[in-house]
Amino acid sequence: RAPPSPSELSGGQQLRAAIARERAVKPKMMLFDEPTSALDPELRHEVLKVMQDLAEEGMTMVIVTHEIGFAEKVASRLIFIDKGRIAEDGSPQALIENPPSPRLQEFLQHVS
Repeated sequence: RAPPSPSELSGGQQLRAAIARERAVKPKMMLFDEPTSALDPELRHEVLKVMQDLAEEGMTMVIVTHEIGFAEKVASRLIFIDKGRIAEDGSPQALIENPPSPRLQEFLQHVS
């Protein structure tokens, strides 16, 4: 049986293949826009694991995500954007454990 064509892969498999393609060219930075949206829990976990491995290897990543636990564990810097503007910028632990603004507090209550 021939391997599946890219269009036959699931969303998570397509994302993993895209990450592998990008890694092959040895980028200095990778960008991810909601990489886990619309994934089932198993694939979500796999994608987050790949991204955690990238972080441990020292890969610089810019990630748009609502995965607050992942951001707190993996990110070295968290930027909270509200209405198209940077509202907060700091360490994930500081911003998540002690949100400095009511808007960030409200956001964290909805995604946690």
